[in-house]
Amino acid sequence: MNAASAADLAARSYTKAPAPAAVGYNWSGFYAGVMGGYGWSQRVRLDGFAVSSNEINGGFGGGTIGYNWQTPGSMWLWGIEVDAAGSAIKYREALLPNLTFEDKVRAFGSVTGRAGVTAGAALFYAKGGYAWANNQVSLTVPNVATVSESKTHSGWTVGGGVEYMFASNWSLKGEYMYADYGNARYGDATTGFTDLGLTTHTVKGGVNYHFNSPVVAKY
Repeated sequence: MNAASAADLAARSYTKAPAPAAVGYNWSGFYAGVMGGYGWSQRVRLDGFAVSSNEINGGFGGGTIGYNWQTPGSMWLWGIEVDAAGSAIKYREALLPNLTFEDKVRAFGSVTGRAGVTAGAALFYAKGGYAWANNQVSLTVPNVATVSESKTHSGWTVGGGVEYMFASNWSLKGEYMYADYGNARYGDATTGFTDLGLTTHTVKGGVNYHFNSPVVAKY
């Protein structure tokens, strides 16, 4: 083929490849997960007119379920969340060589509203609402007997955290919460009454599974 015939050939046409879809996130839908962490508090005891306090602390672990609402294209998120945990947050003291006192938060949970702002795969949020805790005080004589009493405290909680989408249906979170569970009266007319106030600080980490994948394509 000479140069003249080559010039007569039609010019080759090229088709531009479509641009790849950008990744976006919409957090709307149900989710559930597991969580665990550490809690601490300065427990206040009122024995008659005497006021004393003890440091209680320990670990906990449990689960979370919730639902998010996010308008497509909006960075704002609203939701509701329910969680509950078994707890080893406690204070223990040897009153006598053969008598031990223990004050333990056995379980706690909350029902909260959540509001947040998204930034790519990250969600920054604040939450607050109703909180409850089951607390037990006990006196133990080793190898003989244990006398205990449990009460459920009710109050409120507030805090916040950050959640990050590391896979199409999975997110990691870190959270701090403060809870005030109010006072409850322990004892009876024979042994005397003690009013216990209960507040806690907790930090936790967790993993959530989102039933509707928050990862969406944006063309």
